[in-house]
Amino acid sequence: MPQQISKSIETTNLADILERVLDKGIVIAGDIQIKLADVELLTIKIRLMIASVDKAKEMGINWWEADPYLNTKAKKVEIEKEKDKLEKRVKKLEAELASK
Repeated sequence: MPQQISKSIETTNLADILERVLDKGIVIAGDIQIKLADVELLTIKIRLMIASVDKAKEMGINWWEADPYLNTKAKKVEIEKEKDKLEKRVKKLEAELASK
């Protein structure tokens, strides 16, 4: 019986912690630098933010909305732009052929 109670408490605590993190957000930042004889060879900047979508939008972060790999609407916009570009190119080529 004590095992069931402790598992229940741990689950509740984990759920509470996850809810708080998603509600408030958490940022983890760090840099990795590789130097040889005081000459910087490589710098890697690592930035990680964990938050709910609503919280991210509230903070002005919404990059996934414009990413065609993550958003079908953005993919449609990208396809339309490519289509327009190709149509203009075809019209230009047709005009060049007609003038010759």
